Amino acid sequence: MSRARGTGAASLVAAVAPAATVETILDRTPRPPAPVRTSRPDEAWDTAWSRALDALELDVEQVERDLVHAHLVEADAVVAAPPWQPPAGLGPLPAALRDRAQAVLDRQLDLARRTAEALVASRRHAQASQALRPRQVEVPVYLDTDA
Repeated sequence: MSRARGTGAASLVAAVAPAATVETILDRTPRPPAPVRTSRPDEAWDTAWSRALDALELDVEQVERDLVHAHLVEADAVVAAPPWQPPAGLGPLPAALRDRAQAVLDRQLDLARRTAEALVASRRHAQASQALRPRQVEVPVYLDTDA
């Protein structure tokens, strides 16, 4: 499933689940996977994995947006996000989805590298701004009036 960069969440949701809302797709509350009704067990397996990869791609896209607009993201919002939980009962990755899963992993690794670089740059900026602050002049505490 190819997507053009910059597509909105609404168009992404339509590609993932036409009946879902943006809030339900972006909600990260852990839930058991929804039962998939298909005629073949392989289809259910592929569909469950596709949904799991859809969720991972949404998370990757959110982090990509956060890195671009890092100055707008509140730290509390990042800390409050629940950690990712792997879906239960998926079993091994279907061979047909290997390339897609590898692409998601590659994007995650790239984001991890870019996040580390952003942290280092942020730390350097903080140190530079601290160095530019005016220093307080030390004032003597005692005055020798006998000298």
